[in-house]
Amino acid sequence: MINRYNKLDIWLFGFMVCLVIFGLLAIYSASNGVGTIDLFYKQLIWFGIGLAVMAIVYYIDCRKIMEYSYFLYLSGLFLLILVLFFGTKVSGATSWLRIGFVGIQPSEIAKVTTILALARYLSNDNTDITSRNDVLLAIAIAVIPAGLVLLQPDMGTTLTYLSFIFPVMIMAGFNVYYLLLMIIPFLLTVIGFFNIYMLVALTIIVFVLLVFIRKGFHFSQVIVSLSGLAGGLFTYRFAADILQPHQMKRIQTFLDPMSDPLGAGYNALQAKIAIGSGGMFGKGFLEGTQTQLRFIPAQWTDFIFCVIGEEMGLLGSIVLLSLFLALFLRMLWLVSVIKNKFVELTLVGFVSLWLVHVMINVGMTIGLFPVIGVPLPFLSYGGSSLLGNMVMVGLALNFFRNKRNLGY
Repeated sequence: MINRYNKLDIWLFGFMVCLVIFGLLAIYSASNGVGTIDLFYKQLIWFGIGLAVMAIVYYIDCRKIMEYSYFLYLSGLFLLILVLFFGTKVSGATSWLRIGFVGIQPSEIAKVTTILALARYLSNDNTDITSRNDVLLAIAIAVIPAGLVLLQPDMGTTLTYLSFIFPVMIMAGFNVYYLLLMIIPFLLTVIGFFNIYMLVALTIIVFVLLVFIRKGFHFSQVIVSLSGLAGGLFTYRFAADILQPHQMKRIQTFLDPMSDPLGAGYNALQAKIAIGSGGMFGKGFLEGTQTQLRFIPAQWTDFIFCVIGEEMGLLGSIVLLSLFLALFLRMLWLVSVIKNKFVELTLVGFVSLWLVHVMINVGMTIGLFPVIGVPLPFLSYGGSSLLGNMVMVGLALNFFRNKRNLGY
């Protein structure tokens, strides 16, 4: 008789497969008839490789995963350092390593190892979340690989590395108010790249928010707000010196796409046209004019949501986003049933990472975020991204299979 605790979570696995199928259909359509149909078959092969790797991860002793988390983390850092010296430049970023005829993107794999290392550190009984040194070390675990990715330079991927730090730390029990004190200067500094009026307005808003949360005035609120404002003013003044020219153009066209409709603003404008033209039910599979006539560059990677929106319409987009929501909720359900701190923090890290990926990717196609090159999990073309995401699902399935042994 099969032990009821040692079985596959068919719901989690099924949601993942449905998302991959969505991606394969979109990649097939985006590459159909333009001499790039081989991208579909390559992604199909990577899906097969991903299933094989998932099977291996599924049967690994779950205690070994935690035991070797730091080793895996250091291996990820080594690959990120290696790519800086021997990497291949693609789309302005040196983020790929060539191994024979296969290219891998270490930053996608290192996301998984970073979350595992952060979860292990914060789940350690010797880690004191009220200790300043322990908190700074936890932040450093995520910031170090993010810094290496920034050197490539890959701003979009860097932001995704920072996405899971605070949700994981909050899950570990760290005070939300003090986390806000730490993150607000950074956020206001980033806002400085966009607009000075937005910077001033948000500085006032966050100050009021801090006073409201603390239920009273404290001098630290002034220091944090002013330091964030100063950082934002610095980036506003020296944005052109800090960012690459193409990154600066993306920010400018995010604020006003029509300022360069045939250049930096082209992708954003065409993306909105494609999604808007899909209507409620879409134009039909392989029938999207924006997709089939290649009006949108990189439509099988960063702009793959445009294919869904145009050919499957609002209804297809809702189904897709509902599948992501179901995947996230299933992962959070696992957090509630597997009473193990390492597992809880790891799964929260995975969900946080995916959520930010989806928000940024979909947001940039409909004009809510600047175009920063963040793939849509399980859908965008790319073997490293697909493999990394499938490994995360494989780890979750492993934890579920061993939930009796993992429980306190």
